[in-house]
Amino acid sequence: MKEFNYVIKDSAGIHARPAGLLAKKAAACGADVTIVKGGKEAAAKKLLAIMSLCVKCGDEITVKVNGGDEEAVCADMKAFFEENL
Repeated sequence: MKEFNYVIKDSAGIHARPAGLLAKKAAACGADVTIVKGGKEAAAKKLLAIMSLCVKCGDEITVKVNGGDEEAVCADMKAFFEENL
């Protein structure tokens, strides 16, 4: 399992549009991606699960990647967060 921490920089946090993009990105990769905030976990492939975390600007989240090609998926997800959130 690989993981990284990320502080959300988008002033609106993870709202509907980036959550939808994130769910699409996670569904396209070959690994399980989980987002953790404040002890709550959500599968990144599920839009409503992501939204239920209520991630706001300045919140620190942990992204966990488990499964096939963890290194590449982790790097890809980190780049996605830096570009979109």
